[in-house]
Amino acid sequence: MIDPARLASLPRDVLQSLRRGIEKESLRVRPDGMLATTPHPAALGSALTHSRITTDFSESQLELITGVHTGALSCLEELTEIHQVVYRAIGDELLWCASMPCGLPVDDAIPLGRYGTSNVGRAKNVYRMGLSHRYGRRMQTISGIHYNFSLPDPRSNDAYFALIRNFRRSAWLLLYLFGASPAVCSSFVAGRAHELQPLRDGTLYLPHATSLRMGRLGYQSDAQSSLAVSYNSLESYGASLQEALTKPYPPYEKIGIRDGGDYRQLAVSLLQIENEFYGTIRPKRVIRPGERPLRALRERGVEYVEVRLMDLDPFCPIGITVGTVRFLDVFLLHCLLSDSPPDSPQELKAVAGNKQRVAARGREPGLRLTRGSEEVLLVEWSHQIVAECVPIAAALDAANGTTVHRDAVAVALAALDDPDTTPSARVLQAMARDHGNSYVRFVLAQSRAHRDTLLQLPLAAEVAERYTRLAEESRVKQSRIEAADTIPFEAYRQLYLAPVRLSE
Repeated sequence: MIDPARLASLPRDVLQSLRRGIEKESLRVRPDGMLATTPHPAALGSALTHSRITTDFSESQLELITGVHTGALSCLEELTEIHQVVYRAIGDELLWCASMPCGLPVDDAIPLGRYGTSNVGRAKNVYRMGLSHRYGRRMQTISGIHYNFSLPDPRSNDAYFALIRNFRRSAWLLLYLFGASPAVCSSFVAGRAHELQPLRDGTLYLPHATSLRMGRLGYQSDAQSSLAVSYNSLESYGASLQEALTKPYPPYEKIGIRDGGDYRQLAVSLLQIENEFYGTIRPKRVIRPGERPLRALRERGVEYVEVRLMDLDPFCPIGITVGTVRFLDVFLLHCLLSDSPPDSPQELKAVAGNKQRVAARGREPGLRLTRGSEEVLLVEWSHQIVAECVPIAAALDAANGTTVHRDAVAVALAALDDPDTTPSARVLQAMARDHGNSYVRFVLAQSRAHRDTLLQLPLAAEVAERYTRLAEESRVKQSRIEAADTIPFEAYRQLYLAPVRLSE
């Protein structure tokens, strides 16, 4: 339950100035729906140093990054502008508008991100090579939305970790409400065991799935499942990560660091670097050049949280709607304001089980989840959570002179009562109605429509000029970094990964 006094303690100016930013991944695809294996477009500048447009795992996987915004609309306006700039630079290629990938070539033909000849650029490439050896390249082509959130006034580490614990407990609700990946192209699981059902040639699915991306075949690691990270404090979280970053992991020792002169991975530990940790939410701090993220957290504390489980919305040209953003803000405040007892290994196991159940079976009638020592109906537990969000939405609307947050909560309540209105159900409906149950045909048609929508929007001359300038500045910055290197890559790798650099 939400203590009304806690909600009342949030000042009006805080409720008017929540801070958010978005990182959105998208594959570049050919007009026929197959992965585009062309290099990162030169017109978009350097993927190493551009502040708004970079790549994720693959050279074919764009990552679009907004700045920090105190308004949901302004955040999505910037994300729209970035999409407009990208579409003007990629010719006849498309941005794949769904989380689960397009038609994929054989694993080795999926290109790793390339970042130039500097030590830091080479490290980024070798890290991706390590991911490919550990998990395969197909898994890394899954795309999604990362939603970064903080309050404008300083909050303690304990407050943010309380939010994180509560988020993990009820994050399954977001999979139900916003999961949009119930089906996949069969090329994604070629040669792998799976429990998916055939819908037609080339398309596999689960009938009640919400987010295959967050399920057993999605963006996860069996190896990391042995990593019982505690979110009870920054100290316990840091200790868990430090062990995973420094202790050799036998299966990865077998891969080795090098094969002759070629690097296979950065390290033989369970995690090569902090970013390899696959959590649904992570505590974050903006880092300084060359600084390890864990050290930044330990020295200066949590600055914001990064929500990592949001699927791309294939019905939206930019992958996320303003209504979804507003519900996320309400939900994250609910996580902040609710009682948050310490987690335990038993609860962490239940949290993982609930996530898997909702990812694979979230719309199944009568689905039950584990809450404490009992099994409860998803529909009952979700109604309770969303009902507790109502006064938070009302407080946000009162502070901002709107009704938009209450509207977002009302849409969520309606989806609880009618699973057919959820994005995952709508994907299957559209596939059946218009595309012969073909996943690729559905996403390709949506991607083409979104391209046309974005290209028809006016792009202010000053915006286009700013991105042209950012691209050129990024190329100059990469050249300077490359010219400034003074030590061999192996020395750089060992210095960067030295355990002492993880501590204060």
